[in-house]
Amino acid sequence: MQLGHGRIAPIWRIAHAIVTHRITRITALLIAVGLSLWNVDRVPHTAFLPAVVGLLPFAIGKYVLCPLRWHALSGSGRTRRWHLRAYAESEVLGLISPWHAGADLWRIHRLERVGLRRTAAVSEVALDRFVGAVGLIAAVAVCGVTMPPAVLAVAAGAAAVVLVAALVVNRRRPSLARRWPWPSPKVFALGVLLSVGYQITILGLLIGAIHAVGDSVSAMQLVAVFGASQLAGVLPGVHGASPREGALVAGLASIGVSWTAAFGAVALTALLYWIPALLLGGGCLLLRWRGWFTEPHPGTT
Repeated sequence: MQLGHGRIAPIWRIAHAIVTHRITRITALLIAVGLSLWNVDRVPHTAFLPAVVGLLPFAIGKYVLCPLRWHALSGSGRTRRWHLRAYAESEVLGLISPWHAGADLWRIHRLERVGLRRTAAVSEVALDRFVGAVGLIAAVAVCGVTMPPAVLAVAAGAAAVVLVAALVVNRRRPSLARRWPWPSPKVFALGVLLSVGYQITILGLLIGAIHAVGDSVSAMQLVAVFGASQLAGVLPGVHGASPREGALVAGLASIGVSWTAAFGAVALTALLYWIPALLLGGGCLLLRWRGWFTEPHPGTT
């Protein structure tokens, strides 16, 4: 155990230093935005109005519904406004890091700054991620779309692993289980409901982007393609050029969208993500650097 901790601690320090270093964040941000602009520039005849219309509900889903889900599951005692700001800040870092990991590291960092122990902060962010994944599966199920067998197998396998691990921990280490932030059924249901709402806003953004490049697609088919593409999200990649985007392009082409339109829609979606991220998350980071936001006095939570 000590050896494992000795290996993990240096990795955590390196990742923490990268996420919190200002020059590293700015450099990665410029590279990621440039990549998104280069992708869209290769797609001709783009009408931005439909995409912008789809962007408005997405911004609400991403920067209101998701932080509210985190707040509902959180045991930090911070206000909704604090969670809205911290989540918006984290998204900028998430878009420039593989697996969106920078967002999780930043949220953990922010929780530690207000007094949470690292174990509690990590478990809280992991719980929020898990509820978000449940919401994704629920969104597909609510729309009545059958996901591909491979996706269902992976989802069922992951759920089984989580369930078995929880039962083992609860039986062998009850003291550790009591420290895990298990939500009440009501809070868990609220988190899943907010996640479903967020997934619906993503579909709205995708539909708007597809119309922006001059094509159209059935919303029900798009749900199945979107759900299947999430499987590729387990592989690392930078936003705008990750396996998830590649899988989404192939999925759109498989349901009748031309390859040019599929590539253009996905590239445009990746670029549109940056607009609320820079306006909201970047604005909050800038104001923080200027000293506009003050943290509450750290306690022991």
